[in-house]
Amino acid sequence: MNYISIQNIDSLEKWVKQALKIKKKPLKNKKLGKNKTLGMLFFNSSLRTRLSTQKAALNLGMNVMVMNFTTEGWTLEFEDGAVMNSGSSEHIKEAAAVVSQYCDIIAIRAFAGLIDKEKDNAEIVLSGFLKHATVPIVNMESATGHPLQSLADAITMAEHKTKHKPKVVLSWAPHPKALPQAVANSFVEMMQLQDAEFVITHPEGYELNSEITKDSKIEYDQNKAFENADFIYTKNWSNYNEYGKITNTDSNWTVTAEKMKLTNNAKFMHCLPVRRNVIVTDEVLDSENSIVIEQANNRTYAAQVVLQKILKSSPTPPKEGLFKSKSAK
Repeated sequence: MNYISIQNIDSLEKWVKQALKIKKKPLKNKKLGKNKTLGMLFFNSSLRTRLSTQKAALNLGMNVMVMNFTTEGWTLEFEDGAVMNSGSSEHIKEAAAVVSQYCDIIAIRAFAGLIDKEKDNAEIVLSGFLKHATVPIVNMESATGHPLQSLADAITMAEHKTKHKPKVVLSWAPHPKALPQAVANSFVEMMQLQDAEFVITHPEGYELNSEITKDSKIEYDQNKAFENADFIYTKNWSNYNEYGKITNTDSNWTVTAEKMKLTNNAKFMHCLPVRRNVIVTDEVLDSENSIVIEQANNRTYAAQVVLQKILKSSPTPPKEGLFKSKSAK
């Protein structure tokens, strides 16, 4: 079993309920991961993802190894048939096979480059490990998705569920740097599994990949989108059509207390880190309706339910003898 996308969840409702049970007794399955090792490979920076996933593994009794490829690993080559006479020192074929011998589960974080859309959509790093590793793979945020975050978001929303069918709004907000679409993509995919009125709001031209948004409602008027909302999830993403570019920095899209007054006393959500008074004002972020810290806490239980399911459903193949010759007995 791999956890690559929110689509890998067979029943979001069941997974959320299991995660909430884990949250009440996080050490109940401490023996499940005994003598098992989680290898965490980072091609990009991390705070919540690294610490929450590591804590989840420790809660299950696993050993954890962490490697930052940006500073500690060889530069990897991912192209089949490549003539490696320039920058890359090691091919993914060997790297993935070797790491698989050391670990029972490999978790990978590799962002979009935001230069080549086709390359990012191909998920070069994640796909390379999926192809050549011999153990389960967990996506800790890839070029196009962040399914651990969206599962944590679903857990958090379940804890604050309304008695009525909720209205949930995903709102773009300005940012000085070009950011990937990964978090927004996975949130959209998660919301498509929910019984909710879901609206995406952003400036015209900032549409996400239509293969992901499908028939989700898009509203270009942020104020209109906010009306009677129960949850406001705010996130920046760079332009998908003019790929990776910042074509709008309109501060009128910043989430303010005045805009939150249009809602049904909505909860404010963000995956963090967040740029204060750019994405959202201090007044909103520090308000009682802000549940961003709770979201961050639930990252542990999202990761833990994923690791627990993998440990229970995917027996680890023997690591010795992976490269035995055909003549070996």
